[in-house]
Amino acid sequence: MKVEQIAIFMENRSGRLAEITSILAEHGINIRALSLADTADFGILRLIVNDTEKAKIILKDNGFTVGTTEVLVVEVPDKPGGLASSLTAIKEADLNVEYMYAFTQKSGTSGLIIFRFEKIDEAITAFQKSGIRILTGEEVYAI
Repeated sequence: MKVEQIAIFMENRSGRLAEITSILAEHGINIRALSLADTADFGILRLIVNDTEKAKIILKDNGFTVGTTEVLVVEVPDKPGGLASSLTAIKEADLNVEYMYAFTQKSGTSGLIIFRFEKIDEAITAFQKSGIRILTGEEVYAI
């Protein structure tokens, strides 16, 4: 149920994001989801890709600082209140969301929310207790 996410630390300068995505493309790595957060000096690019191990090696070989974290990907209805239901489950379990990002595959069906928690196993329990579907890594990497 846990999905491995890559975090790349990069200088906040023109062309750096294009460089990373081009390197991944040249090696057949497909990006499934991404989030970019920046400050004045650096950015953190978070990626879920179809081949995490290969991507880590390639990026490190190209001089990037790469780390990994575990996240959860949950499926919610793509309608008003879909996100609220998952956040209510987390609130009732008294858990804190460190960060999250989301995407939809097809409008009107379902959305996928990527969550990072300090207490990831407790979050799994909270989602399961509320009947919220958690995707496996294999499902996410194959999207």
